[in-house]
Amino acid sequence: MTRYAMVIDLTRCIGCTACIAACKMKNGLPKGVQWNNMVYDEQGTYPNVRRLLMPKACQQCADPPCVKVCPTGASHKRADGIVLVDYSKCIGCKYCIAVCPYDARQFIPGLQPYYQSGLTPLELTWQAQHQTGVVEKCTFCADKIDAGVAQGLKPGVDRDATPSCVITCPTSARIFGDLDDPKSAVSAFVNNRHAIPILPELGTNPSTFYIPPSRPASKGVF
Repeated sequence: MTRYAMVIDLTRCIGCTACIAACKMKNGLPKGVQWNNMVYDEQGTYPNVRRLLMPKACQQCADPPCVKVCPTGASHKRADGIVLVDYSKCIGCKYCIAVCPYDARQFIPGLQPYYQSGLTPLELTWQAQHQTGVVEKCTFCADKIDAGVAQGLKPGVDRDATPSCVITCPTSARIFGDLDDPKSAVSAFVNNRHAIPILPELGTNPSTFYIPPSRPASKGVF
């Protein structure tokens, strides 16, 4: 079996948001739409203040509540654990948004140009990848993974089969691979560096794990 997973090492993350930009560019996300986000948590009292950073996206849950409530089957989980949305089946009811505890999904009401001059040629190309009235979210770059695997590449090892946010991170804070492969880097980080999921008490069994910063974040971030 294969279960793709990601570890985000918060001891390495510098908050540069390169992961967000890479996701935006690779997926041609329209104005106002971000599949990756950065949560900031400020602790302490001046002058002893610390800002903690936490990238967040779809957690690719093994037991996703979004799939359970979807009335059309648009939200579904693949055999490799990646949760996707079939836009041809999505009716925009937003049930999945309501039940997602990670605030990872976005409804697309319309596609707007970034500038008042209108859609650029690049934006027109991007727009063709999206449709209005549906819900979107992070896909773990499933299209890259599938194309890479078809070529015999290994996700998490070969760039062309690895999520764009992972290969773009300048500090290697993101680790991706097959969690069911005991020899993979992502398995080593989860098992040996005690990476933990967000809100494990909810029983969603996320496939995204975090290595906490040297000092614990306040409640609500972890």
